[in-house]
Amino acid sequence: MSANLHTNHSTSSGQGVHTHAVDAGAHGGSAHSAHAGHDAAAGSSTSVDHSAHANHGGHGGSTADHASHGGHGGSAHADHASHGASTAADHSAHGNHADHAAHAGHGDHSAHGGSEFPGGLLITQDGYTLELADTIIAPGEVDFRFQIVGPDGLAVTEYTPIHDKELHLIVVPRELTGFWHVHPERAADGTWSVRLNLPEAGGYRVFTDIAPSDLGKTITLGADLAVAGDYAPRPAPEPARTFQVDGYEVELAGELSTGAGSLLTLTVRKDGAPVTDLQPYLAAFGHLVIIRGGDLAYVHVHPNGEPGDGITAPGPDISFHTAVPGPGTYRLFLDFKHGDTVRTAAFTLRTGQVNH
Repeated sequence: MSANLHTNHSTSSGQGVHTHAVDAGAHGGSAHSAHAGHDAAAGSSTSVDHSAHANHGGHGGSTADHASHGGHGGSAHADHASHGASTAADHSAHGNHADHAAHAGHGDHSAHGGSEFPGGLLITQDGYTLELADTIIAPGEVDFRFQIVGPDGLAVTEYTPIHDKELHLIVVPRELTGFWHVHPERAADGTWSVRLNLPEAGGYRVFTDIAPSDLGKTITLGADLAVAGDYAPRPAPEPARTFQVDGYEVELAGELSTGAGSLLTLTVRKDGAPVTDLQPYLAAFGHLVIIRGGDLAYVHVHPNGEPGDGITAPGPDISFHTAVPGPGTYRLFLDFKHGDTVRTAAFTLRTGQVNH
């Protein structure tokens, strides 16, 4: 089987939007670079400088207990000094990170606010609703617009930034064969917009990580999006432990589990040599989005440790304490930055294990 992995990363500022895209053919973990919204034969990639998702302090390894975000008084920002050792689950075994217990638990977004549902399954949560301007769009580049509507029925215009961004947008095909991570811009009336390039027809899921100021915590809302045209679905790649992109090889060690979770370690090499100078991306050396096939339950995990903490090395290992909401087949998307470019490695894992 073969499948294409499309990834798109962008940052937005008052000066405009900068986009990096990869079109990676996932043939047994191999990949080939291209551009979303550009001729794939061009073969060049743009440099990106991404801001970050929230590190939600005190998010235990559990995907269920996120109601207070570590007692941050309503802020979506984490105080890394208070990251609970309970989320570290003994990190002394990975790469000279013996003191990661004090820095672990950067958090996942799987069940914010104590919801009984994993993240991303609801279009409305805690009175906040994701409203897409269009639920059916044409393939190719479009001006994608939406609002977050609050309990008062009005578009939300005040957010607590999550790692320097008010909103993070993730888009995936329902088959999980692609991945787009972009940062829209918000107009004064609360309408978000971004140029989005979804080249193939099919069903997609849109996720928004947000922390409305009046809510005092982070939630992930999800909505369905259809791209019109002839639909030729293909399955996600079979499980594999390595992924190659642009001369980089990323190797995955560890297993997914529910309950107390488990440790995943991703090791980055370039041309066979360990990469020891990873650059911070979203205020970390890597970010991991995990999505379950079938219902698209969403988990966003931040790594153990952070740049500049005096403990965490800039590669080659990036470790994550993860807990998924239940058995199933999951797609994992790791973003990492090196040589001023963000790249994405994608993996498939299956789990039926419950780790208490």
